[in-house]
Amino acid sequence: MSWLHLVILSPFLLAFFVPLLYRKFQRIHTGWFVLPLPLVLFIYFTQYISGVSKGENYLHSMKWIPSLGINFDAYVDGLGLLFSLLITGIGTLVILYSIYYLSKTKEALHSFYVYLLLFMGSMLGVVLSDNLMSLYSFWELTSLSSFLLIGYWYKREKSQYGALKSMLITVFGGLSLLAGIMLLYVMTGTFSIREIISNVDVVTSSHLFIPALVLILLGAFTKSAQFPFHIWLPDAMEAPTPVSAYLHSATMVKAGIYLLARLSPVFAISATWFFAISITGLITLFWGSFSAVKQQDLKGILAFSTISQLGMIMSLIGVGSAALHYDFLDDNIYLVALTAAVFHLINHATFKGSLFMVVGIVDHETGTRDIRKLGGLMSFMPVTFTIAIIGGFSMAGLPPFNGFLSKEMFFTGMVNVTKMDMYSMQTWGILLPVIAWLGSIFTFVYSMIFVFKTFTGKYQPEKLEKKPHEAPVGMLISPVILASLVVIFGFAPNLLESTLIEPTMASIAPSLLAEGKEYQVHIKFWHGFTLELFMTLGVIIFGVLFFMTIQKWLKIYPRFPSSLTLNNGYNYGIKGMEKGSTRIMKTLMTGFIRDYLLIIFTFIGILLLVTLFSQNAFAIDLKDTASIGVYEAILAVVMVAATITTLLAKSRLTAIISLGVVGYTLSLFFVLFRAPDLALTQLVIETVSVSLFLLCFYYLPEFRKRKVRVKFQLPNLLVALLVGTTVTLLGISANSTKLFESISHYFIENSYEKAGGENMVNVILVDFRGFDTLFEITVLCIAALAIYGMIRLRLTKEEEE
Repeated sequence: MSWLHLVILSPFLLAFFVPLLYRKFQRIHTGWFVLPLPLVLFIYFTQYISGVSKGENYLHSMKWIPSLGINFDAYVDGLGLLFSLLITGIGTLVILYSIYYLSKTKEALHSFYVYLLLFMGSMLGVVLSDNLMSLYSFWELTSLSSFLLIGYWYKREKSQYGALKSMLITVFGGLSLLAGIMLLYVMTGTFSIREIISNVDVVTSSHLFIPALVLILLGAFTKSAQFPFHIWLPDAMEAPTPVSAYLHSATMVKAGIYLLARLSPVFAISATWFFAISITGLITLFWGSFSAVKQQDLKGILAFSTISQLGMIMSLIGVGSAALHYDFLDDNIYLVALTAAVFHLINHATFKGSLFMVVGIVDHETGTRDIRKLGGLMSFMPVTFTIAIIGGFSMAGLPPFNGFLSKEMFFTGMVNVTKMDMYSMQTWGILLPVIAWLGSIFTFVYSMIFVFKTFTGKYQPEKLEKKPHEAPVGMLISPVILASLVVIFGFAPNLLESTLIEPTMASIAPSLLAEGKEYQVHIKFWHGFTLELFMTLGVIIFGVLFFMTIQKWLKIYPRFPSSLTLNNGYNYGIKGMEKGSTRIMKTLMTGFIRDYLLIIFTFIGILLLVTLFSQNAFAIDLKDTASIGVYEAILAVVMVAATITTLLAKSRLTAIISLGVVGYTLSLFFVLFRAPDLALTQLVIETVSVSLFLLCFYYLPEFRKRKVRVKFQLPNLLVALLVGTTVTLLGISANSTKLFESISHYFIENSYEKAGGENMVNVILVDFRGFDTLFEITVLCIAALAIYGMIRLRLTKEEEE
């Protein structure tokens, strides 16, 4: 195991000790024990910047399930390093912020930090895994840990609802992703992302290419809250603000973006990839920004703004995939979109993280997030107001902040794609920059609402639960750092160009790099009087106009039918499934074992028979079958007669004895077949069973003397014939079909040499099938403990009586 593997697993390891630290040091906020880890990990990952910026990649492999091609391969390149720095860097600031946000006496901090560490480790595993199966394992862990974080205040009904909603939607996407991964494995025979990329021709020529593409897109869209799967993100805002700042600005919601960027070299050449991501991203951008304007909760505004910003990045990845349709690097105008996607990924983490923390401060110091109750806080909270101005204006795409630079590049990418000489983009492609521009106007409006409705206007102390004041210094450190990065990256984007953006571009579009070539990224404020500049001026002009007249046109929102919403569709779907499952349960769960067996046997019998004949698996081959002797025939007749007697016996004693005859006859079969160990085992078990039956039934009353006429039931006969036929045909087919050499030769050759035992049966049970035997013993022990507990409980009740 390498240091990189330990780094990925370190959050999981620390999570084990957090409850102990919480109990042992109750006077110290648990966050102080957690804080050093992400800080150390961030410093550790900065050491890769120099090598990665020079084109070096780092791979560390660890065997997991090598027989299936599943390994824990940790891989660091530009894309993985960028996300690792975001995860650990933002994670450090979030944990520092949470120390002052969460009370050490009122909150279950041990649970909070365990969940947060699980999420951090899961995200690191996602972005640093080269093996798709290990990536998927961590992917699902992010869904689980985010479920726990969103439902942290589990006594609140909204928290429960939001957590369940996010879990159901993201896990559905996770299952789709798993199916896509399986199809990629079928096409390439490997789970390694690097090897799949190297076999891209095999993938694109396969008939499974489009199904795999669609399934992977579903996984990415659900995780990154793309329309129409975005509905889980606003409800996830019931989580504590540090969770929102971490999960919904820099990490979890960008896991889908990471996945698409990582697999772009495989799928980007497809028109389906181009259109699906570009159109879905732009729809999400517009709908998220349009919906954010009507929100009255600060977190609600940021929730829909996050959806909008994610749609923007997603559309850039889709449009940027056009660059991979060409085989040249120089003058490839479509690379601007990919560059903008990477740059805005960083920018969004900085300004959105700071804004979430601003919301937490406002809520913490005033007791509300309702913009109808807020206003005039600028004089009470000047530092927080400054942070909000920087973050809000960057989100709106205003200079001189970093959001302006990436927004300009966003417009450039959308304009450039209209020049594409395929997919008829030179005609209807004009819709892409138009939708992008309209969405940006609403982005400007909700950014202004966030800043000015909260900090300017009329102060309303009678509507506030607390008298507002500036947050403590400790709570301000993290948002101040993020706001400072917004300004620094705005004035000096060159700090990111060669260190992070160019290596990330090399990871997303490696096919464009010939030997000795590298990406050259140049980000600057002034490009002259371009169309993009006029688009930005239009956004500002119309944005200011819309903001000033918001009360007049805000009335259009109630005109949308409230019943025809995606949230209502989700709610009706959940209720429908609950009602349907209740009906099925009431129909099937009758309380009678006979009915359960009837259903189970019918289903299994039909399934096995259909499979047997549809796959042409039925076969009869009696050439290697031994002849039936006189003794075998006699024993078979005795066994059948004893079985019939057991069923028709009118006395319990007769039934027990005839059932024992069946068991003892079976042991004689083992003797004839030269299996004395099995015969002895069967004799012992049968003797004990018969003795216990006699002991138990001795205390029961006799059979009832009155005659009960049992009606003939055709369904029972049909099911009995179905099961008997199925088992018989399966037995004949299994005996007649030899797909591979019997494993018995392996046991004969290795029982003594490798296990040191002369009794082959014992060796198989204890050594070759040791785990199977261990689990059987475990089950018996659990059953014995349960019986012991029931006996003790009965004895205790008798003593009390």
